[in-house]
Order: sequence, then structure tokens, then C-alpha cells
Amino acid sequence: MKQLIAFCGLDCEMCDARIATINDDNSLRETTARKWAEMNNSPQITAETINCLGCRTDGVKFGFCSMCEIRSCATGKGFETCGDCAELNTCPTVKPVLDNDPDAKNNLTCK
Repeated sequence: MKQLIAFCGLDCEMCDARIATINDDNSLRETTARKWAEMNNSPQITAETINCLGCRTDGVKFGFCSMCEIRSCATGKGFETCGDCAELNTCPTVKPVLDNDPDAKNNLTCK
């Protein structure tokens, strides 16, 4: 599996936070922060928190990774990703991601 596939199956390579970080693009950070804050009803997501090199890579992480239930669950179980979990298809924790991004499930099941 690609290293840039997050625990939940999202493709970090295509993520605006990673792209903004790599390119030091403050405009993209601001746009992403506004979008994510609204989408997640989280006004604490700001341009300053939009710095990440990928969920499963070394280096800087998105400011809220430490609170990510999906990341916490997968690492707690010693999984590389949620794709290693027998409960993937019934898991209420990762379900919102899989429902909103069909490619995420494919990324987790196609190794």
C-alpha cells in the first residue's frame, strides 16, 4: 500500500493540506481551513493548523491528528490502516469517511 494512504483510506497525496505544506502555499492553507472548518463545524481549524506531510509519514501532521478517532483506533490495534481491520465494513468510526469518499474504501481494500 502506498505510504500516502491515510489510516482511513484518504489519499494524502491529493490532500490540500499536504499540497499546501509542500508548496508553502498560504492561500491554499486559508482556503482549506475555511472549507474544513465549515465542513466539520470546527472553527478552530485555521490556516495555521493546515500543515501536514501525510497521516502515516514522518514529519508534521494536521493540527487535529492527535484527536482523530480513526488514527487512534488503527494505531491502538497495531494496524497499518483500517483496511487491516475485520470490522472495516461495519465500523461506525470510519463510516463517514468511506461514505463521503468512495475511493477511500478502494484504497484500503486494494493492496
